[in-house]
Amino acid sequence: MTDRSGIFAGDDPIKSVQLWLSDAEKTEINDPNAMALATVDAHGLPNTRMVLLKEITQDAFVFYTNYKSIKGEELDHNSKAAFVLHWKSLRRQVRVRGVVSKAEGLRADAYFDSRSPQSRVGAIASRQSQVIENRAVLEGWVAAARAEQGETPKRPAYWGGYRIKPLEIEFWADGESRLHDRFRWRRETLDAGWVVNRISP
Repeated sequence: MTDRSGIFAGDDPIKSVQLWLSDAEKTEINDPNAMALATVDAHGLPNTRMVLLKEITQDAFVFYTNYKSIKGEELDHNSKAAFVLHWKSLRRQVRVRGVVSKAEGLRADAYFDSRSPQSRVGAIASRQSQVIENRAVLEGWVAAARAEQGETPKRPAYWGGYRIKPLEIEFWADGESRLHDRFRWRRETLDAGWVVNRISP
């Protein structure tokens, strides 16, 4: 048994992340759903970047991107990832590690359609992560995409979501004298039950 109470109480860590994110939406000035996503390349070298957590389902955390981006290529090579949500205003963070799969179909279509027309055109135009000579090249791609697709384009096949199904979730809250509270939920497989432990700061 662990001495969990207050913000650490609960029997479902994914629901707890939803509650913490809801708290952060009231206090964070910009992008409370911003997360640092970590992947590894074919040589095992880590890569980290900020993306937006767009949905929390019953069993996964979902974000969207260009499948041809560096992160997409790395996830194709190694379908495991980690991310951190950090809320300075709350002095809390959540760390997640898990298994990744694509989130396509109607849900991805619906999210793409919910974006502004400018964002949709930009997503289609950008050859994300590719080297370009100057900004004029990018602006030319945008103009070409707008001319070809119109102002309300549909989701292209190379753009969609990823679902991160967690094997480990850690909740961290700042404590006095750097004696932080940390609780780690861990399971060996996606079908296994969670084991919760308090861990030392």
